[in-house]
Amino acid sequence: MAHPVLAVVSEAFPLVKTGGLADVAGALPLALAPEGFAVRTLLPGYPGVLARLEGAKPVVDWPDFFGGPARVVSGSAAGLDLLAIDAPHLYARTGGPYAGPDGIDWPDNGLRFAALAWAGAQVAQGAIAGWRPALVHAHDWQAGLVPAYLRFGGGPRVPSVVTVHNLAFQGQYPKALLAAFRLPPAAYGVDGVEYYDTIGFLKAGIALADRITTVSPRYALEIRTSEFGMGLDGLLRERASVLTGILNGIDTTEWDPAADPRIAAPFDAKRLAAREANRAALRQRMGLAAEPSAPLFGVVSRLTWQKGIDVLLDALPELLASGSQLAVVGTGDGALQNALLRAAQSNPGQVAAFIGFDESLAHLVQAGSDAILVPSRFEPCGLTQLCALRYGAIPVVSRVGGLADTVIDANEMALAAGTGNGMQFSPVTRDALALALARTLAVWRDREAWQRLQRQAMATDVGWQRPARHYAALYRSLIA
Repeated sequence: MAHPVLAVVSEAFPLVKTGGLADVAGALPLALAPEGFAVRTLLPGYPGVLARLEGAKPVVDWPDFFGGPARVVSGSAAGLDLLAIDAPHLYARTGGPYAGPDGIDWPDNGLRFAALAWAGAQVAQGAIAGWRPALVHAHDWQAGLVPAYLRFGGGPRVPSVVTVHNLAFQGQYPKALLAAFRLPPAAYGVDGVEYYDTIGFLKAGIALADRITTVSPRYALEIRTSEFGMGLDGLLRERASVLTGILNGIDTTEWDPAADPRIAAPFDAKRLAAREANRAALRQRMGLAAEPSAPLFGVVSRLTWQKGIDVLLDALPELLASGSQLAVVGTGDGALQNALLRAAQSNPGQVAAFIGFDESLAHLVQAGSDAILVPSRFEPCGLTQLCALRYGAIPVVSRVGGLADTVIDANEMALAAGTGNGMQFSPVTRDALALALARTLAVWRDREAWQRLQRQAMATDVGWQRPARHYAALYRSLIA
């Protein structure tokens, strides 16, 4: 009989997505099923979530739920067993899950996600008649208060796991909101939710969860240092014995170049010539010059300082001087977006930028680019490079976090041994990136070596089966 698990998360693909968190939340429950775990995922009842829910039925009613009535609705969508919090006063809004159409965060996000975590703790402790999970798995700061409600709210003891997807986003709110968040005064302490004179959502999860995971082994080490610890490195060092790094995977059905309906032509490692149709389609869609002999670099990313987009812009002259082309898809910091648009205007046919997110275009960039650039200053795991490996677009990555864990540098010996699958560089500077571009182009010009490298990349195991086994082992240790 499968062990019941409750996952608490603010987004899950394909219902609602702003980043890699949603991809993980949508894929991990399915990967855990063969390991003997039946996951139900609790989400805020955003309009798009409630609209997709099949077989919806109410299972919990809360007349007074953080400022208004609410209920928990059970149903399914996209193969996921779902619980949605139908609380219109908190979640029935146009825009994204965290911000309005103007891109500005909702001013009551603290209340909205305290409510999500409180609901998660209530469900974990048996609020749904006839169902109680063996453990609860909370994802990122939005669900970070789940262990706090379990610890300070009374009720049955339920084991908890908190996964840190990105330590840079922590969720900090004024301590005056303690009562509004339904936390008792005893919770506000250095061993509880207090964090630099605020209520720290992620800090609370890290301090109070039974187990902490993050999304790559290297990142689990990096965040214990002052350089990458974002102010939480001391606490993470204290809790190192319960901290584990487990690499993310990707949904290899959703990301399958041999059967991807979003790309121009299917291909696999034995039919690399078919990628050429995707290179042509990407150039046409992005408005790049029809130059099959030009190396084509792609970027699918949040356009932020963390992702090193400013470093890419600094190195752009070297990329253009080589005759290469660049296709960028993403959204983020306004200044970086504008800089990319100016680069595209100044270099028509050679640089193209799509500001926004388009799932189909993201697939085409992976299928049509020769290489994918990921110059992140820090990267908990990264999914872009995993998709790139799957699609034979050679990842050129900085040597940090999950990028270092998943991309094996194709230096001369690694190429000779057949183990390299991409290019690494360090530190994250213009000069280091320019050298990595030069190394990549040197291999690209050797067509036999390049195709060998592409096949090695496509042979990399980027699926969820191996990570799911690690999560299953962690879950079993908690249940035991």
